[in-house]
Amino acid sequence: MTATGTKATGAFTPKPGAAPLPRMIRAQTALETRMLLRNGEQLLLTVVIPTLLLVLFSAVDIIDTGSGEAVDFLAPGVLALAVMSTAFTGQAIATGFERRYGVLKLLGSSPLPRWALMTAKTLSVLVTEILQIALLTVIAFALGWSPHGNPLAVIPLLLLGTAAFSGLGLLMAGTLKAEATLAAANLVFILLLVGGGVIVPLDKFPGAARSVLELLPVSALSDGLRDVLQHGSGMPWGDLGILALWSVLGLGAAAKFFRWE
Repeated sequence: MTATGTKATGAFTPKPGAAPLPRMIRAQTALETRMLLRNGEQLLLTVVIPTLLLVLFSAVDIIDTGSGEAVDFLAPGVLALAVMSTAFTGQAIATGFERRYGVLKLLGSSPLPRWALMTAKTLSVLVTEILQIALLTVIAFALGWSPHGNPLAVIPLLLLGTAAFSGLGLLMAGTLKAEATLAAANLVFILLLVGGGVIVPLDKFPGAARSVLELLPVSALSDGLRDVLQHGSGMPWGDLGILALWSVLGLGAAAKFFRWE
């Protein structure tokens, strides 16, 4: 109040309340991305391992990948591995320990809605994947990669693959203890690396095993990317269907069973 009894207004008038929702999501996305990129273990999973696998198996004739250059087979598979390492393994481990230490509980009590928090985490995963894919693409070109097909057909594969692995990662992080999530996520990563068509062609497996392995999300993603980028095929609707089914199942189960504390 002023001396004349009127209410003072100006730049210093307090305006309590939450920031606009889009601004909160952008801020949380930036925070999640910085935390992920500063984590050494996450960088090992998301950058170092895929890069080493691409360089090693392209330069050394360890596995028979069929006719043509090895990098033409390996590059799409390693791109699928990069999506899995970020959206599933890295996100599951990080979210599991955030849940254990009460970080998710604190964030759940903030003005940021829980669905917005999940949106920010997903956007952070997408930002990281863009950086991964750019780096791996440059390395693959340096190794002699000659991609074919329509690059626009790659986008729905990567988006559905991200959705599928994010749902499965959040389901694991929201139902298991942090230590169990750490062990299980790394074990699944290794098993899918070997049996998901990433570096070992699925036709190297027995027929019955191959029929099952082809239904895995990483197999569908790597096979779809390979159909487009190596063989120049059109939209791989069968692989997209498998990824869409995993997306619905994973995200639906995560939404139902995820525990915040």
